Amino acid sequence: MAGSWNKLKKSLSLKLSSHSVPSLPRSPDIPRNDVVRSPSSRSSSSSSSTSMFSRSFSTRSSKKTCAICLGNLKTGQGQAIFTAECSHSFHFNCIASSVRHGNQLCPICRSKWRDVPFQAPANIGDPQCNGMGRARVSPYHPPPEDFHGQTPRNLQPLSPQSPEPRHFSDDEPLVVNSAESADPTSPVSLSRPQLVTVKALPELPAITASESFRTFAVLVGIKAPALLDDAHLLDRAPIDLVAVLDVSGSMAGSKLSLLKRAVCFLIQNLGPSDRLSIVSFSSTARRIFPLRRMSDNGREAAGLAINSLTSSGGTNIVEGLKKGVRVLEERSEQNPVASIILLSDGKDTYNCDNVNRRQTSHCASSNPRQVLEYLNLLPASICPRNRESGDEGRQAIIPVHTFGFGSDHDSTAMHAISDESGGTFSFIESVATVQDAFAMCIGGLLSVVAQELRLTVKSVSPGVHIESIPSGKYLSEICDQGQQGVIDVGDLYAEEGKEFLIYLTVPELSSAEGEERVKRTTLLDVMCSYKDSVSKEVVQVECEKVEIRRPEVLSPMDMIVCLEVDRQRNRLWVAEGIAEAQRMAETGNLEGAKAVLAHRRSTLLSSASAQAGDGLCNWLESELREIRQRMASMELYEQTGRAYVLSGLSSHSWQRATTRGDSTTQITLLSRECGDSSTSGVIGYETPSMVSMVTKSQTLNLTPAQQSRRLNKSCSFNPRSG
Repeated sequence: MAGSWNKLKKSLSLKLSSHSVPSLPRSPDIPRNDVVRSPSSRSSSSSSSTSMFSRSFSTRSSKKTCAICLGNLKTGQGQAIFTAECSHSFHFNCIASSVRHGNQLCPICRSKWRDVPFQAPANIGDPQCNGMGRARVSPYHPPPEDFHGQTPRNLQPLSPQSPEPRHFSDDEPLVVNSAESADPTSPVSLSRPQLVTVKALPELPAITASESFRTFAVLVGIKAPALLDDAHLLDRAPIDLVAVLDVSGSMAGSKLSLLKRAVCFLIQNLGPSDRLSIVSFSSTARRIFPLRRMSDNGREAAGLAINSLTSSGGTNIVEGLKKGVRVLEERSEQNPVASIILLSDGKDTYNCDNVNRRQTSHCASSNPRQVLEYLNLLPASICPRNRESGDEGRQAIIPVHTFGFGSDHDSTAMHAISDESGGTFSFIESVATVQDAFAMCIGGLLSVVAQELRLTVKSVSPGVHIESIPSGKYLSEICDQGQQGVIDVGDLYAEEGKEFLIYLTVPELSSAEGEERVKRTTLLDVMCSYKDSVSKEVVQVECEKVEIRRPEVLSPMDMIVCLEVDRQRNRLWVAEGIAEAQRMAETGNLEGAKAVLAHRRSTLLSSASAQAGDGLCNWLESELREIRQRMASMELYEQTGRAYVLSGLSSHSWQRATTRGDSTTQITLLSRECGDSSTSGVIGYETPSMVSMVTKSQTLNLTPAQQSRRLNKSCSFNPRSG
């Protein structure tokens, strides 16, 4: 009897395995190589609706490739293989890391697992423990699902026919286990072990007692701490993010497909404490997805909303931004960080036409009056100049990070919007790099470790006065008759650095003062204050006082300029030259613009830091050459040069990384080539979290063979060639 029963079971299993697996329907906007097959037909473990992320993996069989790292699943290569109950296989380390972040759904079929892999915590010192997957998911302790697998009715993506709510106060509540409400003994409420570091360096170690200086430079620098190594600890501020996306007719085809893929990448990398809302715009604007936490259900619903996008109509950027601002202004609760990302491939055909009726030339292209008139159409929350008297300080400015897509977008308007709001402007020259550009941006936004940072410098000795503080777009103030200076920096990303030059008046030293002070002059007291994103406490950090010696005669060592001060002076010199060249190019004087760039380059190369082989100087010299090439003709400048230059100016003015052209790979590799590990992150303003996220994006987009070919091609780029 037992033998007959075994034969019957074997026969049934053969029949079941011979059935073909049905294929998923393919959206016309998703490329064919994004479609995967459904793993099985069992309804007990499969999600009722297929996630967008299930479709973002390659067609390569999941039996041969790990869907997380895209590495080979062959046995005998020193890596353990984990096969889940849904039959999909992964590298054990990859899936254990995913589960450790709270993900208990299959990355391929989204089925819920009963048995999950567990991996003991690895040594913090192991460099492989904090690899490029580190920035993939929010390090917040993931909360339990609120909806038990069901998507609430008010959080479903809106169909084109369904009406929007009158008030956008329908945001999903925040996670309850935040830093403020957590048990003090819980690991999620631990304070950050490291503080923001502050340094201050004079340009010369000594000046003679009889000398006086009008512009003596002191470098003041800050650097944020790294993210905590334990991914379960609360170590960054969660974000409320609104994606404002252009779906006008010009976005049809591959543009919209790649945009969908890029936003899905963004969704996948937001953590369960982060919230996302999606606004689409063409001739009009519409909120297609409310502000919702990116839990497993949230990601699923957001993916469905993105997959529903279609392209048609004109381009109304102002209406898109107004709706995006409303989402953040009208929310019931607030995460500590809020931001808007805006992507468009065209010009604002509705509002620019209104501006043009009152002006004679084209849109917001380069006329300052037109730019100001266009900015006047924006909400005060992203354009402080539009605030009424007395409203200052009542509500924080919402930064808008803009992305100009292709050669037809209005780079001047996009740059002005980001500049006014405190965001960055990125120029996406190739449609294939839109995901990398998003990755660069969110790699920073998902690593905010310090907020409301303020630098304060005070003169200490009589006669020492603060003359100027060139701080880019950061607000700075000199008060008390030059006795005190303040720089408002705001948010800092993990391991992000900012450097500022403080120019002082230093008086000559009388003989009596020289004896009393042992021939030394104390120049500055430096300190910074900020709010820690873990503890929410205000932290004060002080730096040692800045002193210089005042001998009667200088030794040769006393006349050596500090290279860090010199390299920062070079950065400002180059940025000012680029801005001057851009103004000349807008008037049609390309020859004059190229002459300015050539002069700045020659001065840069003759500086002490460039002569010493400084990596930042090499990077700046390469940037000057690239801009000069893009000013070869007016046609080329209007096609790509203007956007490239404005993106660079945005980067320099905020000391924050942007995407310029097709440069994400080259800048990353150039940063690594031009400097050692202690300085390479500063060269292109990139942080480790940004580099990690871009690397992950590129790995997901390319097969291993394509990645190798692209890497070899980029490595052939020589930043020192003339």
